Amino acid sequence: MRIIFSRKGFDSSAGGGPSPIVDGRPISLPIPDSKGASRTTFGDRGLGGYAAKASRGRLGDDNLCHDDPMFLEAGVHAKTCVFGQCGAAQTHLERQGVGVGDVFVFFGLFAEEATGEPHHRIFGYLRVEEMMHLSEGVPQELIDLDHPHAIAMHASNDVIWRGEGQVAARASNALRLTIPGGPPSLWRRPAWLKHGGLSYHDRAERWLPGGKLQSVARGQEFVADIGRRQAPRDWLAEVIAEIKAS
Repeated sequence: MRIIFSRKGFDSSAGGGPSPIVDGRPISLPIPDSKGASRTTFGDRGLGGYAAKASRGRLGDDNLCHDDPMFLEAGVHAKTCVFGQCGAAQTHLERQGVGVGDVFVFFGLFAEEATGEPHHRIFGYLRVEEMMHLSEGVPQELIDLDHPHAIAMHASNDVIWRGEGQVAARASNALRLTIPGGPPSLWRRPAWLKHGGLSYHDRAERWLPGGKLQSVARGQEFVADIGRRQAPRDWLAEVIAEIKAS
């Protein structure tokens, strides 16, 4: 089994600033659409004001956003996540053997709206039940969802990952990755996560004393192959339970 730490949403390079935490709830802002492959605006998502503040006025209600990962809350697909990946990031997932039964934990850069410090935190998850290679055809149901990867393929290896998933309703300390008072990229790592156990983090100097990890500045998908170990499964169960808590 694999746990994938998947970086998503606004940051200093994509969007211009952290996603907000409003009344204790993390609101992950989807990145701006850069490929003309979206039908969804920030206003459609009710996020125009938040996008304007995070981007210092560069974005707003009328700007298209890359609405992905997409968390479905109603109908027959309630509590489902639909996530598209392609290009080098998708190739990395394939080379790491990611597939059905593995779990994405989505994290991003967040801050309290007023004065909170920017930090990385987990805001949602996806337990993979299905992989759809869009080069083999795009299901109409994905087009009907206005998923950006279904509307227009982003690369020849475009893949939709789908399965059980949910977004967090509260920004609890249990879902925070960044150490207290630290720069966003300095994490308090789970005890089970050791040097050599997370892709893109091979350098020994990233694994610091005191259970800290200096996470890489670039990249989207960081894969931990946990094999049959119980400790990471217990950690994952606690993270998912916290995400599901209302």
